[in-house]
Amino acid sequence: MKIAKIISVLGMLAMTSVLIYGFTVGDFFGEGSQLFAMPWGIVSLVDLYTGFTLFSAWIIYREKSLPVAILWTIAMMTLGFFAGSLYAFVTLQSSNGDWRKFWLGKHA
Repeated sequence: MKIAKIISVLGMLAMTSVLIYGFTVGDFFGEGSQLFAMPWGIVSLVDLYTGFTLFSAWIIYREKSLPVAILWTIAMMTLGFFAGSLYAFVTLQSSNGDWRKFWLGKHA
């Protein structure tokens, strides 16, 4: 579980860095419109949001509270895998070394 925690923290650090970079140096709407103008830009976004949706489905499945699951899903859809990495880290911490509890949450 230690390796999974390290990976999730590295994911948060990487996402924090690139989010800060993107928002301070980039032009969200200008570059976003260019991305939508390119076929592979569209493919990349569909791929990305398919992953967000699948990860969010896991969150909704394992969470005890639907409102909490919805908040995590909103975070996932807006902050991407910064939120996914944070969620993984929080659930790794709260599972107390039990992989079954980590993966299944309320169903464990």
